Amino acid sequence: MKYSRQRELILETVMENPVHPTADTVYAMVREQEPNISLGTVYRNLNLLAEQGILRRIPMPAASDRFDGRTDSHHHMRCCGCGNLFDLPIAEFAGLEEQLKNLAGFSITGYQILFEGFCPACAGKHLPEQGGRNIAERG
Repeated sequence: MKYSRQRELILETVMENPVHPTADTVYAMVREQEPNISLGTVYRNLNLLAEQGILRRIPMPAASDRFDGRTDSHHHMRCCGCGNLFDLPIAEFAGLEEQLKNLAGFSITGYQILFEGFCPACAGKHLPEQGGRNIAERG
């Protein structure tokens, strides 16, 4: 893949955004630095970067795909309040692929687990009966 300043700017924008932006969000952010960039250019480059394994595309049910600068195996939590998507640093699913293969005979090519809930900033507004406690405190 040959170098492109616009592609580099798109990649940097995704890599620096920890809430996994949509293509439209990337477009709005990139336009601040590159006003002549088109939405089509952003979409094409995000798709190319995802196909090359440089970024990770996260399909969202009934919503726009999100893009992640982390390509390692990890899971996500979507906040039902603000809509942001956060990395979820848990390892409880290690070995899930092998269990499914043994149980159902499937050859797993990949998977993504998406949890939904409220981030700490939104929890107090949406879950007053739980006092906005985080996952670790709820037990």
